Amino acid sequence: MTHDHDLVLRPTAAQTSAALNPPPGRNGGDLVVETLAGLGATTVFGLPGQHALGMFDALRRSDLRYIGLRVENNAGFAADAYGRITGEAAPLLLSTGPGALTSLAALQEAAAASAPVLAISSQIPTAGLGGGRHGYLHELPDQSASFRGVVKSVHTVRTQSQIPSAVAAAWKSALTAPHGPVWVEIPQDVLLAETSVPVVTGGDAFPEELPPRPELTAVAAHLLSNAARPAIIAGGGVVRADASKKLRRLAETLAAPVVTTPGGKGAFPWTHPLSLQSWIEDRHTTDFLEDADVLLVVGSGLGELSSNYHTFKPRGRVIQIEADLGKLESNHPALGIHADARLALQALLETVTERQDPAAPQRVREVLTKVADRIASQELTLEQDVLASVRRALPADSPSFWDMTILAYWAWSAFDAKGPNTMHSAQGAGGLGYGFPAALGAAAADPTRPVLAVSGDGGALYSIAELATARQYDLNVTWLIVDDGGYGILREYMTDAFGRPTATELTRPDYVALAESFGVPGTRTTPENLEADLTKALASPGPSVVVLPAVLRMFAPTHLA
Repeated sequence: MTHDHDLVLRPTAAQTSAALNPPPGRNGGDLVVETLAGLGATTVFGLPGQHALGMFDALRRSDLRYIGLRVENNAGFAADAYGRITGEAAPLLLSTGPGALTSLAALQEAAAASAPVLAISSQIPTAGLGGGRHGYLHELPDQSASFRGVVKSVHTVRTQSQIPSAVAAAWKSALTAPHGPVWVEIPQDVLLAETSVPVVTGGDAFPEELPPRPELTAVAAHLLSNAARPAIIAGGGVVRADASKKLRRLAETLAAPVVTTPGGKGAFPWTHPLSLQSWIEDRHTTDFLEDADVLLVVGSGLGELSSNYHTFKPRGRVIQIEADLGKLESNHPALGIHADARLALQALLETVTERQDPAAPQRVREVLTKVADRIASQELTLEQDVLASVRRALPADSPSFWDMTILAYWAWSAFDAKGPNTMHSAQGAGGLGYGFPAALGAAAADPTRPVLAVSGDGGALYSIAELATARQYDLNVTWLIVDDGGYGILREYMTDAFGRPTATELTRPDYVALAESFGVPGTRTTPENLEADLTKALASPGPSVVVLPAVLRMFAPTHLA
């Protein structure tokens, strides 16, 4: 009798011949790139270093496309964006010690935003592993310890035969919900040594599914079907699971208003009659959500930004669907459903009964009117006009990547993303320098449409070096730099808290001249000309820079009242 677990895939004659007669001149680095190619990777990001040269030498013997950035952290941001746009695990090749550690902030952002990044680093030679102080270049007592609290999983290789399985296991980990960054480290001597291990010809590593428990979705469906005032908060998990259409069907079936978090931008149509848009930091929205008798939270942990800075206190029953077990009920008691958003929403669609609530759209309009009136009372016409100009200039299907800058803070609440997976920011971990290198990664993922990056002048200085990358690979990215002479949001925070700012004012370069020195066209614009200048830049192939000198202000917060 034959059992399924007795079945094995028999190698073809060609595979047998290749295994018995591997081509000469291969090293451990070849096993890395062959495994990546076998898993389906087509593009890798990174920066070479002495210990990692075995991997980079192997790249020239492969068909993988290499995008080399100038700073490891920026390479991590580029891989993060590539993973978000494609849904694939984005390989990131790094060297030992300083090179590896420089990527930590980017990997923290990838972890916070659940972006699948497969970081592969070299290590000191095998003889130095174990924590002794041998004095190798780049030596750390335990390099992996620096990453264990940041990434999903850590995989240390000690022999060449371990490389294919370790890389495949990391790939699977990165793509299993919740997505996230993973870490593989391989000693220098293992990468450099000639190998007799056969050419890696396959590498399927299918991520595990995370379905909901049926008894939980049955209870959730009952609660939602019988609710008097249901509402939905849609987070980034909806976007990552490609579940936006299912979310819309469920909202319409339940007549439930929907608000999206900053990470969930575009998960629900902005102008839909049930759309509360993204004004989740507004007290009027918070009040509305608190009044819901059943609140469905999908793909959000209700963290600081998504809970109006932890002032949100729901009074009704909360149902939380979340793939990250650590976020489940971490901030509010709920009927917690540990599941991928797409599978859980499908289960709810199959079990809820339709609700009729003709008044729901009117209640949504009332909230949005209150929000608009609050903003209008603060004399913030410049800020609203600038954001509207950006929206009109940017093609509807073009992705945008926003650094931690005042215009991005506005965009979290007020920007119509036009669709899922088109607007991304560093709001997960909140580090500076994300926007431009991330946009480069997105342009590498899809060269058919222009990509917009938005930075302040302070954040721009983190990634100026990547203008060389943009030019070298002719990536189709327009970089909008809002130049207000310093760290604008910190200037506001300090002025509000202490009466005056400290350490926020910056000497900065002529960004237009600097861009042109890299061979990248630069334009200095005004609020009145921004739409036209940005439209022209986005329509021109290759990289470009548009500089807007302007001091923008934030709308008044509501969580401090």
